[in-house]
Amino acid sequence: MTADSGDGARSGSAGKGGAELSDSLKTFGAVLKALREEAGLTQEELAPRVRYSAPYIAKIEQGKRYPPRDLSGRAEEPLGCVASRVLAAAHRSLTRRAGLASWFQQWAGIEEEAVSLYAYECRVIPGLLQPEPYIREVFGSRLPPLTDKQLDDQVMARLERQRLLTERANTAFGFIIEQALIERRTGGDDVTRALIDQLLDRARHRNVELQIMPLRKSSHAGLDGSLYLAETSQNQWVGYYEGHDSSGLLTHPQQVSGMLQRYGRMRSQALTSEASVGLLEQMRGAP
Repeated sequence: MTADSGDGARSGSAGKGGAELSDSLKTFGAVLKALREEAGLTQEELAPRVRYSAPYIAKIEQGKRYPPRDLSGRAEEPLGCVASRVLAAAHRSLTRRAGLASWFQQWAGIEEEAVSLYAYECRVIPGLLQPEPYIREVFGSRLPPLTDKQLDDQVMARLERQRLLTERANTAFGFIIEQALIERRTGGDDVTRALIDQLLDRARHRNVELQIMPLRKSSHAGLDGSLYLAETSQNQWVGYYEGHDSSGLLTHPQQVSGMLQRYGRMRSQALTSEASVGLLEQMRGAP
């Protein structure tokens, strides 16, 4: 859930490190495609054999997703031992720069395959829930500023990513957002109205749980900041966080357990889904 204030798409990722990472991902994708075609398999035929979806394989081959670390091992049976070793070597050679780009490529791939996705935000509405006017306001406020093309590209990328909410109907999405994020009225009244309408619409989805953390709360388990959690198809949990031009992917069980405990406590501290919808409707009706 880009992740999600920034979706890993800060202006810094358009610099040299981001460009080199993009080239490396495209090279890896071309290698995977060549090995797949050599084995006489389509993307649809390879996907179940490596236990990933066909759209995910397609995005890896296009250089749009960071390949998972275990892809080479999973590919040994359908593509052969030599191909598996080639993919492992290609993965090791991927450009890795400190910063958001590589981390977010990994998280975006995890999101697309997750069976559960949870997010708590105290800075900005999670990217998966943002309407276009709000998205434009978020990216339009970036410093250093984005060009018009960069802004449009980021908006389109975020809107495309929001298809997860409708295309993955079996994925359980949970969002806890601070009431203050709506009360702030980022972008003005019209943008806020569009935001509340979007939140109400998303809250009606059976696979989406939306909770508001009220302005006044004497006990709050989210004081460490925003967090994102994903449960993989192997029922393993992964954590993600973003900061100022930095981010991190957490896989150590002890670290992820702490995030799960904090998120679980916040679910009990926030308003229920029904009460949250009621509050949003009340806010929507206000002038």
